[in-house]
Amino acid sequence: MASPAVISQPRSSKTESYVDNKRKEDIRQANITAARAGMDKMISTANGEVIITNDGATILNKMEVLQPAAKMLVELSKSQDAAAGDGTTTVVVIAGALLKQCQVLLSHGIHPTVISDSLHKASTKAVDVLTAMAVPVELTDRDSLVKSASTSLNSKVVSQYSTLLAPMAVDAVLSVVDPAKPEIVDLRDIRIVKKLGGTVDDTEMVKGLVFDKKASHAAGGPTRMENAKIAVIQFQISPPKTDIEQSIVVSDYTQMDRILKEERNYILGMIKKIKATGCNVLLIQKSILRDAVTDLSLHYLAKAKILVIKDVERDEIEFITKTLNCLPIANIEHFRAEKLGYADMVEEVSLGDGKIVKITGIQNMGRTTTVLVRGSNQLVLDEAERSLHDALCVVRCLVSKRFLIAGGGAPEIELSRQLGAWAKVLQGMEGYCVKSFAEALEVVPYTLAENAGLNPISIVTELRNRHAQGEINTGINVRKGQITNILEENVVQPLLVSTSAITLATECVRMILKIDDIVTVR
Repeated sequence: MASPAVISQPRSSKTESYVDNKRKEDIRQANITAARAGMDKMISTANGEVIITNDGATILNKMEVLQPAAKMLVELSKSQDAAAGDGTTTVVVIAGALLKQCQVLLSHGIHPTVISDSLHKASTKAVDVLTAMAVPVELTDRDSLVKSASTSLNSKVVSQYSTLLAPMAVDAVLSVVDPAKPEIVDLRDIRIVKKLGGTVDDTEMVKGLVFDKKASHAAGGPTRMENAKIAVIQFQISPPKTDIEQSIVVSDYTQMDRILKEERNYILGMIKKIKATGCNVLLIQKSILRDAVTDLSLHYLAKAKILVIKDVERDEIEFITKTLNCLPIANIEHFRAEKLGYADMVEEVSLGDGKIVKITGIQNMGRTTTVLVRGSNQLVLDEAERSLHDALCVVRCLVSKRFLIAGGGAPEIELSRQLGAWAKVLQGMEGYCVKSFAEALEVVPYTLAENAGLNPISIVTELRNRHAQGEINTGINVRKGQITNILEENVVQPLLVSTSAITLATECVRMILKIDDIVTVR
């Protein structure tokens, strides 16, 4: 019977392949362990960048993983990030525990295919058990949504700001939900702008647009505009260039004068057309081929009392036009009043050591929102953005699948108990494999207890005892350092996070199990 070569053989074997397999197993164990001690990690990248996070997807993403099976774990956390947005560490922890159990089963001589099929059955049953435990939630019940968002934030570096960030995440998601398609939320409609300075407490949600750049001050242009008529342009307000690289020799001053005069007339002609539509704020897309604006054009724009924001990134255009409810203008000939967006106020505001431009009071505003994140240093700022993204994903999960379950390791212990009982009913090897699956799930409360500085063995034993007495929502209360009813403590998470973590982890482990050799192709 060919036992998979990726997972190490029983210890009795002294062959050379054993050493090779042992090395592979060591690498995988190292990767699993890295994601398992769920405290915060400081990552130092090759280019000297430092990241502090405990987001499983970020940690694994930044790790230079060479071993093929370990790369599957990195992909696994990415899939969880895409499916649910939260629970990226949990999914890798569960996969690691399942691999450990599979190792034991293989050493007992059970065939990988039997283990794989049993795992599939167990994961399907687990999803049914979780669904039965779940509590339905309505989008009108804002409190429940805020509770689940703050549960997601409580394990982060910025956990002390969860009272501010959680309601903000809920409001942001609810403001972009389209009543016509209530179960679909596109997180690209929520833009997070980071600005150094202040503390995370200064983070705010802006109903409108925020640009992390100042308005153009060349030639004394305006920096505040009421009753703004805003155009988003994708063409350049600068003299045209030849299509091919050419050099023109000017021998006479009058010719030189004519060239400069033509340039002036060309730019003036463009600005007159812009001014004729009543436009008084210009958002100019960054240009690659030639300057989007020159000093001369900025001078004339300032004279025409038009506020200019230049170097708008290409990938922001879609968001901006959706928010302003206007159309991007690709050519000066298409510049018409009906393509403009309207807002009550566009102004430049001093923030920290820099300036930002805020557009507020937008008429017929699209379903988008902007969150301005502040932080005292770049590390806190980046982590606040990642944590906010996780909280937004949690609320998105609840919008698409409106069920909540308890957190704090309660669902995993309950699953472990129910699957353990089910395993006794099954025949032969299957029951044995399901029992191992049930044991593997205990790794989640075990790790939770470990990170909270509690005694994991006594805590998990006590949890088992309570669940056996029928207290299905009993879990680990990290703040109080004891076991309580987690639902009453408001530690809740979306059903989708747990179900997708279990199904994805099982799928990944089944794939690794079926591998019986690694072939490197040079």
